[in-house]
Amino acid sequence: MEFGAHLPQIAWGDGSPSFGALSDYVRLADAIGMRWLTANDHLVFERPWLDGQVALSSMLEASGSMTVATSIALPVVRGPAPLAKTLAAIDRLSGGRLVVGVGPGSSEHDYRAAGVPWEERWERFEEAVQALRTLLRPGSAPFEGQFYSTTGMDLLPPAAQAGGPPIWVGSWGSDTALRRVARLGDGWLASGYNATPEAFADARARLGAQLRSRGVDPERFPNAIASMFMYVTENVAEADDVVSQVLAPTLRRDPEQLRERLLVGAAGACADKLERYAAAGAERVLLWPVWDEIRQLERFHEDVMSRVSLGS
Repeated sequence: MEFGAHLPQIAWGDGSPSFGALSDYVRLADAIGMRWLTANDHLVFERPWLDGQVALSSMLEASGSMTVATSIALPVVRGPAPLAKTLAAIDRLSGGRLVVGVGPGSSEHDYRAAGVPWEERWERFEEAVQALRTLLRPGSAPFEGQFYSTTGMDLLPPAAQAGGPPIWVGSWGSDTALRRVARLGDGWLASGYNATPEAFADARARLGAQLRSRGVDPERFPNAIASMFMYVTENVAEADDVVSQVLAPTLRRDPEQLRERLLVGAAGACADKLERYAAAGAERVLLWPVWDEIRQLERFHEDVMSRVSLGS
């Protein structure tokens, strides 16, 4: 199992992270063996939210050889052409280290802010992913849909990766969504706060059936668990406060469900949960520390990471 570090985009307290604080965080993540650096995407949120694509691009030098990824970006909210332009630049400036994670998003507020009808999100997302793929592959046949057209567009300079960076599709695990992952994606991003290890294993099996029906080997179709919020502490009351007072109202999720799903609590319990995810077939987990991000990365490295098999 590989681990990645999510950029600390949410302001859990006052203010937002500075460039220097982000740089220190990313350099530490690289030094302790995190292989991925990721950023999520919202225009508006329950708490102050640092723009994902800007933050990710600003950290390319600090990230060393880490894979950089959007987990996820919103092609409907951003628009496939503007997003493709940004992603091609990130891939080029990173030397071809980008994985593009996309999803429709779960917030109607983002759609309102962008002036896009929330009710059209699924139809638009289907088209937006296809348009995005075409735009990241200059010279390919244009995409023509009801909402988007790439005719006459060559967004240059192109991405560094031949054929464009891989596009992974986010899904919480419904049958409809997994069919979409198999049809549109080069990989699957599961949601850490919307699944248990057992639910992930079940969804992975159902995705495998969809992939095989399309002639794709499931064992060669990569996956990751994104937005795995983390707070390592041996203090039971502190762990409970992080879940019930911080994460539950921010994510609008039931505290008991979050306790079952996220990496909040004692180091041993966090390691056990990761081992269950590894046994379920999770290939990488993208961690998002809550508060005191530097110390949380250090604690994860010292107390949790050493107990979990990293694999190859």
